Amino acid sequence: MYGGDEVSAIVVDLGFHTCKAGYAGEDAPKAVFPSDVGSIDQMEVDGTDNSDKNSGSALDSKPKGKRKLYVGSQDMGFRRDHMEVLSPIKDGIVVDWDMVENIWDHALRKCLLSDPKEHPMLLAEPCFNTQLQREKSAEIMFEKFQVPALFLAKNAVLTSFASGRATSLVVDIGGGSTTVAPVHDGYVLQKAMATSPVGGEFLTDCLLKSLEHKGLSIKPRYAFKRKEIRHGEFQIVDLDFPNTTESYKLYSQRVIVGDIKECVCRVPDTPYDETSYSNIPMTPYELPDGQTIEIGADRFKIPDVLFNPSLVQAIPGMENSLETASFVRGLPQMVIESINKCDVDIRRELFSSILLYWHSFYGSPAYLTHFQLASGTASMQQLKERLEKDLLEESPQAARVKVLASGNATERRFSVWIGGSILASLGSFQQMWFSKSEYEEHGASYIQRKCP
Repeated sequence: MYGGDEVSAIVVDLGFHTCKAGYAGEDAPKAVFPSDVGSIDQMEVDGTDNSDKNSGSALDSKPKGKRKLYVGSQDMGFRRDHMEVLSPIKDGIVVDWDMVENIWDHALRKCLLSDPKEHPMLLAEPCFNTQLQREKSAEIMFEKFQVPALFLAKNAVLTSFASGRATSLVVDIGGGSTTVAPVHDGYVLQKAMATSPVGGEFLTDCLLKSLEHKGLSIKPRYAFKRKEIRHGEFQIVDLDFPNTTESYKLYSQRVIVGDIKECVCRVPDTPYDETSYSNIPMTPYELPDGQTIEIGADRFKIPDVLFNPSLVQAIPGMENSLETASFVRGLPQMVIESINKCDVDIRRELFSSILLYWHSFYGSPAYLTHFQLASGTASMQQLKERLEKDLLEESPQAARVKVLASGNATERRFSVWIGGSILASLGSFQQMWFSKSEYEEHGASYIQRKCP
């Protein structure tokens, strides 16, 4: 028995946009921070990085290849000379395990203040994770972190579990991509999955390019300071940091544009077209530097890319972002394609149990506001209604279409983590763990048998 009243399991959900970590049995994760990592190549910088004296603590361990890595909201929010912002995940697959190790280390030791040797670990994984990736995760957890037991659970299964359903169709609009995965009796039907590169980050980039094309500059927070000239009156003073990398500038701009997207964007009730929305009333938004911008048709055009990916061709600067735009399907087409690949006997049940989660509708946790959460709820509701409406038009007449989306902001943001929290705290689950003794006896490949 690994998880119990004395020792809780730790649940970690490392997504493209954010990493969530906390103890099994709790309602929400204790640690939520960006998955992006700051990296300074020591070979390219003369001397040491003096900016560390003014920053939060970086990880103590020296990363491989003479580069220094910075993880977490505090470290990522502090600008450093020559710091590149990198993502350890590409197309849902880990491409830099050194960064992932540092993210896990930050979550366990810095955020949860726990010793991984004392807690079994449940890791959420993408539905299309490869055997090699799973074995590498097991190797790092057992060899580097010395965990007593491990379990890998698929995102869609955990989301379905969090909603109390054993069979459902999970539509997950994440930061890096959108995934539609049918779950039947607690197992993902791999051959019926559908994926799209259009996710929350992609929509943020679309909005950023559209604003820049209109001549609206998004000034990063580090690029200016407010100077009080009279009581209650402030002047914006531009700051120049010539050694700031383009990747950090883009990262800082995305935080602001992501907030704009969450506050003003709405999924249109009907497919977007330029004529209908050309005279739409403008909505104001105040940027951090005090500049007020107004956003019109983009409020509806950007979210509709989820339903009609070919719209990116009309966004300046994004024309070549989807090289196979004509082959990228919209949400309704992905849902119907996925259900049609399933056995005929379960299609009716899947149509009536479509679970919709938009994890990417929130910016970096450091910048969350009450208004963001309120507007995110409204946008989510419109997304649900639009998807249900489009599916009713395209699905078979006999199908009873029902799209389910949680109205609770916490459940919507952390559905995968919450499913893992529930699963790892169940008494009946404790016999399912992949123990360290089994790892030492059978090797990392045994993870395939223990965690199907």
